[in-house]
Amino acid sequence: MQASRRRFLKSGAVAGAGLVVAFVIPGASRFALAAAEPATAAVAAGFAPNAFLRVGDDDSVTVLVSHSEMGQGIWTGLAMLIAEELDADWSKVRVEHAPAAPAYAHTVFGMQMTGGSTSTWSEFDRYRQAGATARALLVAAAAQRFGVPVDQVRTENGMAIAGDQRARYGELAQAAAQLPPPAKVALKDAKDWKLIGQPTRRLDTPEKITGRAQFGMDVQFEGLLTALVARAPVFGGTVKSFDATTALGVPGVRKVVQVPSGVAVVADHFWAAKLGRDALRVDWDLGPNAALDTQALREQFRALAANAGTVASTAGDAKGGMAKAAKTLEAEYHVPYLAHAPMEPLNCTVKIDAAGCEIWTGTQFQTIDQQVAAQITGLKPEQVQIHTTFLGGGFGRRATPTSDFVSEAVQVAKAAGAPVKTVWTREDDVRGGYYRPMYLQQARIGLDAQGMPIAWHHVLVGQSILAGTPFESAMVKNGIDSTSVEGVADSPYLEDIADHRVELHSPRTGIPVLWWRSVGHSYNAFVMESLVDELAHAAGQDPVAYRRALLRNHPRHLAALNLAAEKSGWGTPLPQGRGRGVAVHESFGSYLAQVAEVSVENGAIRVHRVVCAIDCGLAVNPEGVRAQMESGIAFGLGAALHSALSFKDGHVQESNYHDYQVLRLSEMPKVEAHIVPSSEKMGGAGEPGTAPIAPAVANAVFALTGQRLRELPLRLAAVAPEKSAPAAATA
Repeated sequence: MQASRRRFLKSGAVAGAGLVVAFVIPGASRFALAAAEPATAAVAAGFAPNAFLRVGDDDSVTVLVSHSEMGQGIWTGLAMLIAEELDADWSKVRVEHAPAAPAYAHTVFGMQMTGGSTSTWSEFDRYRQAGATARALLVAAAAQRFGVPVDQVRTENGMAIAGDQRARYGELAQAAAQLPPPAKVALKDAKDWKLIGQPTRRLDTPEKITGRAQFGMDVQFEGLLTALVARAPVFGGTVKSFDATTALGVPGVRKVVQVPSGVAVVADHFWAAKLGRDALRVDWDLGPNAALDTQALREQFRALAANAGTVASTAGDAKGGMAKAAKTLEAEYHVPYLAHAPMEPLNCTVKIDAAGCEIWTGTQFQTIDQQVAAQITGLKPEQVQIHTTFLGGGFGRRATPTSDFVSEAVQVAKAAGAPVKTVWTREDDVRGGYYRPMYLQQARIGLDAQGMPIAWHHVLVGQSILAGTPFESAMVKNGIDSTSVEGVADSPYLEDIADHRVELHSPRTGIPVLWWRSVGHSYNAFVMESLVDELAHAAGQDPVAYRRALLRNHPRHLAALNLAAEKSGWGTPLPQGRGRGVAVHESFGSYLAQVAEVSVENGAIRVHRVVCAIDCGLAVNPEGVRAQMESGIAFGLGAALHSALSFKDGHVQESNYHDYQVLRLSEMPKVEAHIVPSSEKMGGAGEPGTAPIAPAVANAVFALTGQRLRELPLRLAAVAPEKSAPAAATA
């Protein structure tokens, strides 16, 4: 019988498993190790490990990863940590998504989740401890078998060795499982690492290339139905009445049921559900948001900016400092609502029976999903089994505090009385999902006679993504949503300006907003790095040299900036019709600089090359870090050049990739990613690459054309490339 995660947790009978290691949250000194059945009994008795390591009789090493693999490479990075300390044979390492359980809670957030570019650094110690604990027990078992002291046993490549005696880990697993765990284990010195820090190919690549990888949309079993939900066309709308007669006449449609989010058409397959939903007649009460209009919201935001806001950061006297300025610069920036638009549309499969509730989905928020499903079904959380599949893109959309797409799927399966896969079309998600909020920002900056900033007043207007969520109490302080102002209120540029003030307005609009890759940094980096570029040009200085002066007390920013400038050839001549722009920004504990090289083709911006430098502290897998820089840049470029959502009469106007455009393959520039050698605290890699790309491109456009673009997506006024700024401006 093939083993499954559910069967493993439920019965402890893991085919081929000889050794299971459970380990606790850092801060606790106790480790536990047992054979499969005792380990499961320990979990049932309340012992709370947050990850498992299995060593099989066949020498396989299986790592259960509590975070979700959505393309960021943690299946490989986290497995590397265990394999390093275990001295495992890398070719025998396997990975599974861990089931949803309190044992797998995030060390920082206290819940099982993936986000915030935290997976690798938050797990760095405890995953290594798991590997080291397993190795210590295997060494002890080998010492007993060989009849030698423990200190005479060494390990390498999945084998214990003492003199001419050798034993594979699989041979030792059962004996190791009977030994008491060590109270403390020593971790390797960095100088002894063989795997950590080395470019390593991803473990999930073969699965995806061969098609063996299971995404949520791939889930299928006997008796499974498919549902599509008709949702209100305006946020806050509700069902007044519906007529399912025509829908039920569509071949393959089994049921039409009302759920809290709308009306679900349940059918044998997707196409029948789609045709059934098309035929459904629903009378909607559009509610209070039927007049939402993007341009009207923008004017409301502008009016708010004229008033005093909640203070997010202040020092000295910004108004008084402005009066001393030799020159002042004033600017208004604007960014639109954005959808996440992952390649794999949202989906969730739910089966409810006497044994409990079973869910298959690609999710970033296992704990919340499990709790919400339990509330809907009346079950205990432990009776809700979540099978995390691969995620075909997430970018934050699969981490909703309301558990919207999972809770809806549970409601549909409950109402249908059958196993159901609830699918969102991309149009459903673009027009009725969660969005990155729209922001309007105004800045007034005073410069001294040398062109250096001496006073800065900055106002941000946009929705809070944390207000009304379980995270509000922890992350909204004194009326300030930290994600709204990150990258501005804590900017290194403001840190060194004696007189500055940052204010925030957080209006409520009725539009649901959510974190989007790099969160507040995704728009604040654009504004701050564009403003600094404006200051450099106003001062008549080279943009890189100007930043070096401003960042003189910030070595990690400087290291990334200098490396990117060097590798991009900053200051060297460019071909006619091309310009360079630079941006440097810290987010999620990592320091990045990017230099973009652009041209204008048929009135549109074309990005040819991006040079990126990152200081993320230790790069566990440099290959993975570079891939994430490429990914983040591609994601950010789509928003910089194309993407925007607009509202008219309460309706979202865009619907799919044809009118909500993301970056096309033919538009992808050459990306060169360089890692700053660093022994500093580890940061993230999944999100930081997105933040600096929009300002780097905007600044390059200014260098080339003289047009300062203060709104995303970037749109050029008519310009002839041959009439662009002089060559010196492209340096």
